[in-house]
Amino acid sequence: MESVQNKIVKAALLGAGTVGSGVYELVKERQEDFPHICGAQIEIAKILVRDASKERAGIPSDLLTDSWEEIIADDSISIIIEVMGGIEPAKSYLLEAMKAGKQVVTANKDLIAEHGHELLDTAEKYGCDFKFEAAVAGCVPIIQVLKQSMSSENITEIMGIVNGTTNYILTRMTQSGMSYDEALKEATDLGYAEADPTADVDGLDAGRKIAIMASIAFHSRVTFSDVYIEGIRNITAKDIFYAKEFNSVIKLVGIARKDENGIEVKVLPILIPQEHPLATVNDSFNAVFVHGTASDDTMYYGRGAGKRPTASAVTGDLCTVARHIIEKHSNLHVCSCYKELPIKNIQDTYSRFFLRMQVADRPGVLANITSVFGTSQVSIAQIIQKSRQNGNAELVIITDKVKELYFSDALNILKRLSIVNSISSLIRVY
Repeated sequence: MESVQNKIVKAALLGAGTVGSGVYELVKERQEDFPHICGAQIEIAKILVRDASKERAGIPSDLLTDSWEEIIADDSISIIIEVMGGIEPAKSYLLEAMKAGKQVVTANKDLIAEHGHELLDTAEKYGCDFKFEAAVAGCVPIIQVLKQSMSSENITEIMGIVNGTTNYILTRMTQSGMSYDEALKEATDLGYAEADPTADVDGLDAGRKIAIMASIAFHSRVTFSDVYIEGIRNITAKDIFYAKEFNSVIKLVGIARKDENGIEVKVLPILIPQEHPLATVNDSFNAVFVHGTASDDTMYYGRGAGKRPTASAVTGDLCTVARHIIEKHSNLHVCSCYKELPIKNIQDTYSRFFLRMQVADRPGVLANITSVFGTSQVSIAQIIQKSRQNGNAELVIITDKVKELYFSDALNILKRLSIVNSISSLIRVY
């Protein structure tokens, strides 16, 4: 029998940025262990970059190429590892790779959230592995859990903190009293936030991840465009203060729920009670909370971003695919979206709300406001008034669970009342 030490599986890496360099480093570090874990040595044979003449620390220059054709034509390369990001040319490369019989590992959440169905169908057609654990929550193995460990479970809800940048910002605002701008600057200085933080702070990154998880958990296609999204730019120190008053914290959370009427999927800041497990997930950590009818509640926690955590997830998939090659089988987990469940409009879903507004400080104002809510079928759970000055009062209202449409109707009426000077904050409550 051939020794596992003599078996070699060759891979090509598309991208040598933060994650790509991390993957290369981790593969080198684990060389002695791979034969025992994966059944073979794993060799990074080529690395696709834009500029092959540019030196990259720790990476031999003879591995670098700017030619995709050189990689796709090399029959000795069995696995394509895509960490370049974006839709194109990544999508075209991966489709071409699978048609050529190569296996695929990717960390590309943008691509999976928009075109996962097409890519998985292509993998099935050509008998290829298509692995994407690193696309959702860094080193947290939630994709494998949903696809394998909980494959027989009737999952009804996923709720996750799946963006480390926004979680770091909100943690610093909560624990250190920073403003949003101060916390964002610190996150940028530490490398948690990009120079352009839009995808993170506006909830787009988390939206892609919750779309991927919802598709797998509910066996029905959910794309990024189906996700209702609100970001954290408007969260203020005063909102953080009131959250503490209600024994809660504010987190940017992706939520996917399924019932007999379809799927709701959204990303937004919410007030979470201090006793909920997600409330203690701080800094750049991620966590995903899953509810199933048989398993009840489970939670998965770990580093959600960064060079080495993400590289760990990529390399884990790489090892799995290498073993499949050695054992001569693949494509164990193709697209599981065999249902066609409707996606609910946000207005048809139900939420609790935290509403902070500035109103005229005079008799009858509270009665008028509660009357508007009552007429719109919105039940109020709590009302507090914290400050009064210059004829104005700050009013904070927590509602019971209500249809979003009814709350929107009430809010539109309130905005037109002369007694309401401004709506300062509107945040959902868990």
